Amino acid sequence: MRHLMSPLDMTVEELDKLMTLADDIRLHPDKYAHVCDGRILATCFYEPSTRTRLSFESAMMHLGGKVLGFASADSSSAAKGESVSDTIRMISCYADICAMRHPKEGAPMVAASKSRIPVINAGDGGHQHPTQTLTDLLTIRSLKGRLGDMTIGLCGDLKFGRTVHSLINALIRYPNVKFVFISPQELRIPDYIREDVLKKNNIEFKEVVRLEEVMPELDLLYMTRVQRERFFNEEDYVRLKDFYVLDKVKMELAKQDMLVLHPLPRVNEISIEVDEDPRAKYFEQVQFGVYIRMALIITLLELEVA
Repeated sequence: MRHLMSPLDMTVEELDKLMTLADDIRLHPDKYAHVCDGRILATCFYEPSTRTRLSFESAMMHLGGKVLGFASADSSSAAKGESVSDTIRMISCYADICAMRHPKEGAPMVAASKSRIPVINAGDGGHQHPTQTLTDLLTIRSLKGRLGDMTIGLCGDLKFGRTVHSLINALIRYPNVKFVFISPQELRIPDYIREDVLKKNNIEFKEVVRLEEVMPELDLLYMTRVQRERFFNEEDYVRLKDFYVLDKVKMELAKQDMLVLHPLPRVNEISIEVDEDPRAKYFEQVQFGVYIRMALIITLLELEVA
């Protein structure tokens, strides 16, 4: 039995195989419509989510399976003090596979250690968000035709953004990837990412404050929101929440084939006028998320496709 806690749980070869399966699902959905007949996915979400939870549920339903679960800690026995370990032992009696989101870093790992079914980390605090990273990789590979040889700008909340941390860890395994980190001083990438991931692996990167000055050199711009739920006080959040706003004027500085991605939800960091730009791919990114989660469910359940 296998779990997914981090994108690094899979080798580059395994990721390539997973994305190839997702591509086949996208092209031949009918072939996979009954792969999960009789199977149940449990979605255990201890903090709010729209895209990730519904994407998992949509993925399982498109495979012919069923879904059960809860959408917040308040609507589960966690409100009564039940531990994650006890919850997953109970869920293991009801379902065949579990997707878990939790505000505490490492909680899905604890669940995996006690589970009798595969557990997928659907986001743990500011730590990891592996299925968003799989979505991002599939989106980039599908739209760019490659995962290496590019300059990637990551903009916004780079300190608390688990999507950013996961994506950096995944992309450093591909050749000639350069990073440009765009953030205010208070939201720079954590020291452990800078030292233990980037410098340790001799990855080329730079850190800047102004988005405009680096737009012309980017092949991909990954925008993130400033996350109110990660701040300890409202003043800091209000001061930083509109630090970056991507608009038409800034997009005019970019390459004609640059892609704009965003893990969503969007607040104010991408103007709605950018939605009409053919380089804006964040809603296509959402659709790719369903395909990669379908592929992941099939893979972790070790199901055969006729």
